[in-house]
Amino acid sequence: MFRYFGTDDHYGERTHIRPWDDGYSWTMKYGGACSGAERYHGKGYPETVRGKGGEFMEGKGFHEMAGKYMDKPGYDCGKPGMGSFDQYYPPGPGPWEGPRCRSWDEGSRNFENYKRRMCAAFEFFNKLGVRYYSASDRDFAPEGENWEETNRMLDESVTMACNLQGQTGMRPLYFAADLFSHPRYMNGAATNPDSHVFAYACAQVKRAMDMAKRLQAEHFVFFHPRDGYQSPLQRQMYRDMQHMGHLYRMAVQYRDKIGYKGHLLIQPKPFDPRRVQYECDTMSTMHMLRHFGMERHYKLYIKPAHSRMMGRPYYHDVYTASAFNMLGMVDASDSHREVAGTSDICNANVHDATYVMKCYMEQQTGSFKSGMQYGYGGFTLSCRLRRESIEPRDMFHGMILNMDTYARALKNAARMISDGYFARNLQQRYISYKSGFGEKLDKGSTTFEECEDYIRKCGECQPQSSRQEHYENMFNYYVYPSYKYSSSYPGRMM
Repeated sequence: MFRYFGTDDHYGERTHIRPWDDGYSWTMKYGGACSGAERYHGKGYPETVRGKGGEFMEGKGFHEMAGKYMDKPGYDCGKPGMGSFDQYYPPGPGPWEGPRCRSWDEGSRNFENYKRRMCAAFEFFNKLGVRYYSASDRDFAPEGENWEETNRMLDESVTMACNLQGQTGMRPLYFAADLFSHPRYMNGAATNPDSHVFAYACAQVKRAMDMAKRLQAEHFVFFHPRDGYQSPLQRQMYRDMQHMGHLYRMAVQYRDKIGYKGHLLIQPKPFDPRRVQYECDTMSTMHMLRHFGMERHYKLYIKPAHSRMMGRPYYHDVYTASAFNMLGMVDASDSHREVAGTSDICNANVHDATYVMKCYMEQQTGSFKSGMQYGYGGFTLSCRLRRESIEPRDMFHGMILNMDTYARALKNAARMISDGYFARNLQQRYISYKSGFGEKLDKGSTTFEECEDYIRKCGECQPQSSRQEHYENMFNYYVYPSYKYSSSYPGRMM
């Protein structure tokens, strides 16, 4: 969210107005971010800039403007800092120095830029009132010139994040290793034909798991959008998937070794960037885990938007994972209905979200060996804004939209489950499996010969209506209730 600036991938330049992207986006250059005033005067970094009221602010460095990144007014300059946040930015020269309207991100990938972004992110989360955030190792710090420099920056950024967590009371819902952004992973990470790349990916996961333990992350997520194939002519598919199984086995061993208490989750992905993923959906991922004997150590982090991208209902993979006792965490974003390949827009579809929330509330996973309890995985809001939503306040509106959508879905699902209407009707539809020959079929204790004898005795089947229209009518009745049955009404629907 904080590293996307409205580029539409390779289809256009940046459009978003961001305090940390001052002087870098087209809209800020030509539209003006400080009350429509001209941003720059002369070449290079400006010495002056117009403030909220049009006056010039002389010599305001980042230290004097730290904090209040996400204010809605016109990026006024010169406000006091955020107290202890300022400890990370002592006064002095730097690439962000100068009157940049509290910019913490000047468009580069230097380490100071990442630290400023972290402060802004914590301020954003804190103003939303959320208890959790999620990130990967490459969100915390950039790649260094070598392995030692990369780890040094990661250690420093984790220390900073721990301090900010102490100040705000937040911690990661999940932490992950980014095994796809760097060019070294262009042919995959765990499935890379080059063993050196595979080894590097394993080392990066090890470091990321160390970070997750230190940050007290609830979950550790594996996400492999480049672990797939573009042509079977250049791949040994089973060997690739076997290597992924090795990665998951090593992760379980290392988690137990360091005493990390978080759960291990895998996020399936159907396609894009430009390849077919080996973990393209819930069923393929579960099959791979079971084949390599890892199913009891992992749960799935489902992104329903991916199901929609594959031409399936939004809730399909959620219900599939829950049916096999493998549902862990759910992504609350939606997919773009007009543009294929976009799976992380803000969700406004209460109807589909209610399907997901109903399934999530009904799952019973307490007896599963991983120890993950009902509702433990949580929901993430990993969505980004549209290219045309260029103001920082749109970031708040996007998150609030997602929260409200699923909050309404939660209330709808709670009424459905409390009333028990759907549960009773579902039991009635499967009533023939409760006793007699149907019970034997349900338990798998029959043979083909016994089935043939049963048909000879009982004759032709009697068709039963699915009553689908009735069920959908009732579902809409909960999703779009009349005023009498709104959330403020003390009585129940049915």
